[in-house]
Amino acid sequence: MLRNRGALSQRDISDILDYVCGVARRQDIFFLWRPLLRDPGDDMVAEAAVAAGAESIITHNVRDFAGLERFGIDVLTPGEFLARTRGTRK
Repeated sequence: MLRNRGALSQRDISDILDYVCGVARRQDIFFLWRPLLRDPGDDMVAEAAVAAGAESIITHNVRDFAGLERFGIDVLTPGEFLARTRGTRK
């Protein structure tokens, strides 16, 4: 089987998910901001991020998360996030 350069193996994905589940914490949400975003399906993600005090949301769907800046939350593409974590701005 041919693999794309840079593609993650099933083991890599499993390791990442195990890590995320190991460090994640349950976040209760005591308020609703709806309607908040263009896509109502994204509102629950935004509410969880606000309640948890998240710094960023990482998504390819940046346009639909416009407005979260007022809560101090950056909305970044995966590429922008990786550039920041590598110390370079994209």
